[in-house]
Amino acid sequence: MSSVETRNVARDSLFLFAQLTFEGRAAAERVKVRNLSAGGMMAETGGAEVSQGDRLTIELRNVGAVKGSVAWTQDDRFGVAFDTEIDPKIVRAPVGTKTETPAYLRKTALASPTPADATRIRKL
Repeated sequence: MSSVETRNVARDSLFLFAQLTFEGRAAAERVKVRNLSAGGMMAETGGAEVSQGDRLTIELRNVGAVKGSVAWTQDDRFGVAFDTEIDPKIVRAPVGTKTETPAYLRKTALASPTPADATRIRKL
């Protein structure tokens, strides 16, 4: 994001884990995402050294890899400005959400109250 004041940008408060990889470092870090907006996020690290300006890639649920840079740091929390905007609602959605009706809720021919051919019904 630019140097324009962004405190009035809508953000979603949430708590989820994400994998973060800093450029030039081999190991990925697991971080807690505390809030998320289209242009950035606040995360909390478990002790990894983070400096303003560090380039990184973060794996966000349902979105994938997002590149960005560290905008600020304070204790074990830091802000990330994304290179491209995302839809934060997608990150909040459950993993593997489908729009299709699950098989166990679909109507089947056997569940039909009127069989197609009444003469084929076997009487007991």
